[in-house]
Amino acid sequence: MEIFDCIAAVAGPIHDYGDEFMSDDATAAIGLRAGFPPGRGFYCRGRFGVLGEAPASVVQAVQGFLGPDLVATGWRDGRPVMPAEEAAGCYAEAVRTWGRAHVPAAVDVERFNFLAQRLIDAADADALPLFAGWRAQPVPGGDDPVGAAMQRIHVLREHRGACHLAAVRLCGLSAREAMVVNLGVEQATHYGWREPGPAAADLIPRWQRAERLTDELQAPLYATLTARQRAEFARLVGALTGVRSS
Repeated sequence: MEIFDCIAAVAGPIHDYGDEFMSDDATAAIGLRAGFPPGRGFYCRGRFGVLGEAPASVVQAVQGFLGPDLVATGWRDGRPVMPAEEAAGCYAEAVRTWGRAHVPAAVDVERFNFLAQRLIDAADADALPLFAGWRAQPVPGGDDPVGAAMQRIHVLREHRGACHLAAVRLCGLSAREAMVVNLGVEQATHYGWREPGPAAADLIPRWQRAERLTDELQAPLYATLTARQRAEFARLVGALTGVRSS
């Protein structure tokens, strides 16, 4: 399998599987049991806790795609519950717990973990602090291969997201504009952007260019696998996330 064919095959499933975890009531329940109030506190404090005790404005600058009020509120609400590093660890355990409940039993997670770690290790994390933070999180060993697989899905998702934010800005789009182009006004509002207007037609080619540039930024990772390994990885991602490979 060619590099860009592999990226095209896995980018959507990895992103969407992570979305399922983040939006699941079971994930929110873990946060509630840990002492976080209802709302976005666990999500913001947990996901972005790998950045340390940063001001909300810094968290906003790093993650980009969520509206600033959503991030500021969630970060503020989560701060009294536990330190950032501890919250990140709690969120990582939530990632693994969700994986153990949802990754199909028939998936060869050991092989997935080997190939996924090859990609993660090959990544240049310069200018990608959120990815770097998640890559630095401890990953379970052989006693929890399924949880480890889900954590690696999350780390790879953060890599593409960070690359996409850089690509969006390089192509002359704001993160808000990119969200509207990609998801529409209603979904952009759901993700914290206040009264976003419809996307201007001339923004669509910029977003399409940003998507291509995101692929190019990820290409060095996938170049570390052979063509056969890329095809295998695409099949494993499809099996893990429930997407059939063509």
